[in-house]
Amino acid sequence: MFLGRFEHTIDDKGRLTIPAKYRSSLSDGVVVTRGLDRCLYIYPQSEWEQLAEKTKRLPLTKTDARELVRFLFSVASDCTPDHQGRVPIPGYLREYAGLQDKVIVAGSQNHLEVWNPENWRADNSKLEQDPVTFAEKLGDLGIL
Repeated sequence: MFLGRFEHTIDDKGRLTIPAKYRSSLSDGVVVTRGLDRCLYIYPQSEWEQLAEKTKRLPLTKTDARELVRFLFSVASDCTPDHQGRVPIPGYLREYAGLQDKVIVAGSQNHLEVWNPENWRADNSKLEQDPVTFAEKLGDLGIL
């Protein structure tokens, strides 16, 4: 499980150094793709395969299903982190998420999220400024 938040950088060659805490979980390979909310998702290969199996069962007749598959898979990039734990992030994905040199890497259960720090702060401040509404939404989902 991926937990925590880390400040990292993307080097001049577009490589992100994965936090040391997560490297063993990603050593068999990763898939980097667009995430919701203008961030990137980094999945361990095994989790990506599970997601792929789930999306295979979606009905092609549903527009939402086709769009989700296209959103995630059409820009996905797979690789194996190098011996220093670096993962290349393609330019089109860095552009999508507005990533420059500094980034936030956040654990999100079965994958990592990579954020532009300003977008991270803005997104999280919405939750922190109105915790009551957030709690009510979680209650609607059956979580609290």
